[in-house]
Amino acid sequence: QVHLVESGGGLVQPGGSLRLSCLASGDTGVIWSLRWYRQPPGKQRELVATALRNDDLREYSGAVKGRFVISTDNANNEVYLQMNNLKPEDTAKYYCVAAEAAGYEYWGQGTQVTVSS
Repeated sequence: QVHLVESGGGLVQPGGSLRLSCLASGDTGVIWSLRWYRQPPGKQRELVATALRNDDLREYSGAVKGRFVISTDNANNEVYLQMNNLKPEDTAKYYCVAAEAAGYEYWGQGTQVTVSS
């Protein structure tokens, strides 16, 4: 079992920045990739960014590419999402996900990000 706890969400004005953090604990040796998903109000959940734990590969959705950066700290079992130039449409609950190589996913409880003036 892997337990994930997100932090760093909040209210920010358009154009501002936030950094989300996610701390993994438990059987972290099974983690193959780390991902951030988000679910805007009244909409479906969407994949925002992916990082392989032992590789430099990073992937982003078209909506955030160039503005968001996913990074990992394997020594401390943390994954981050640096969000820059935030827009109102980035308002969502953001979830940290750890995936095993076989595909099983562990989800955090989510952290709310609201972009509004």
